[in-house]
Amino acid sequence: MSEKAEIILEGKKYELPVITGTENEKAIDINNLRQETGYVTLDSGFKNTGATTSKITFLDGEEGILRYRGYPIEQLAERSNFLEVAYLLINGELPTKNELDAFSEKIKMHTLIHEDMKRFYEAYPTYAHPMGVVASITCSLSTFYPGSLNPNRSRDKVDLTITRLLAKFPTIAAWAYKNSVGHPVQYPKNSLGYVDNFLSMMFSLPSQDYEVDPVVTSALDKLLILHADHEQNCSTSTVRIVGSSQANLYGSIAAGCIALWGPLHGGANQAVIEMLDLIKQDGGDVSKWVAKAKDKNDPFRLMGFGHRVYKNFDPRAKIIKKACDDVLNKLGIHDPVLDIAKQLEEAALTDEYFVERKLYPNVDFYSGIIYRAIGIPVDMFTVMFALGRLPGWIAQWREMVDNKEPIGRPRQIYTGATTRDYVNIAER
Repeated sequence: MSEKAEIILEGKKYELPVITGTENEKAIDINNLRQETGYVTLDSGFKNTGATTSKITFLDGEEGILRYRGYPIEQLAERSNFLEVAYLLINGELPTKNELDAFSEKIKMHTLIHEDMKRFYEAYPTYAHPMGVVASITCSLSTFYPGSLNPNRSRDKVDLTITRLLAKFPTIAAWAYKNSVGHPVQYPKNSLGYVDNFLSMMFSLPSQDYEVDPVVTSALDKLLILHADHEQNCSTSTVRIVGSSQANLYGSIAAGCIALWGPLHGGANQAVIEMLDLIKQDGGDVSKWVAKAKDKNDPFRLMGFGHRVYKNFDPRAKIIKKACDDVLNKLGIHDPVLDIAKQLEEAALTDEYFVERKLYPNVDFYSGIIYRAIGIPVDMFTVMFALGRLPGWIAQWREMVDNKEPIGRPRQIYTGATTRDYVNIAER
């Protein structure tokens, strides 16, 4: 007999189905609640509401588990690469060598963006935030590829739209950076790999090619993998709900970029660097700021420690810590801000206060340090996040379309004025 939940409203009992996921997650199915009872649920922020079923990512915050399509994040970060993970997320299975080679070659064929788009970049002021530029340029792809406007086209045509987006997004992002520093754009070099090509477009100059460091490439590749998907978070849910109106993929992903742009979502690693700069400007006394973080009456909070989802540890942080150490050691950078970061890390890993509360450094802490070390400015941090999250957004959009999910339409509890009569302006 299937499990049921019971609810009693106005003396009448109703039975609600209980759904169990493949990892034994349980949910009360309220799809017919309003129809049968006239009631809706109130769940501010949707923290207790499952808006969909999904086969893409499993996350268990209490146990510190993250899996893409069933594969532990630890194995993917250690043994895979970003394009292979992108293929896995979007298509559901790891590719064969021939499939991955074909996937990579298709992407290389579409890395250029239309020359007319250069005028868009030229129209933005150099102080325009790169994330705003990236979101608007991404959305504008739909105007250059009007065939993408129908998400219900044949599979091969949707695949082409997906390939174009994966291929062009690094170019769009790198050109946004070039615009922000007033440098001429650098075109893709398809002899390079996905990550190396992005770094080349970011840091090459007309007179000097960027020398790609394999340690930096490896660290950035891992970071992109770790950010590739994270279940139904704010930006992912935005992509799905925008796409549920049958909006095109480019517009849906642009909406995801805007959601990610918010400091409560994609801005955490930026907040880490800003905090480290604050400590440096104050003289660099880490013990003083650790004491402030422990003082419950002090408003100061350490950024990049703990996680609202992971209640034990962030499995991604363990992976990227080594990559962070490798980058700092290889580049030999002497940066007071990075020295402060290492001292804070040591305090968090050894101080009883932080250990008891499980306030360990998270992936945002280490990603901010890596970005700073390789020369990526703070304003580009959310763009880097979006570059990593792109295949997850695409996978979630495709799953929503394939499942023919209904348009998103949340309910509300109205708390405004009741009926009242209009009063002419002269009588008010």
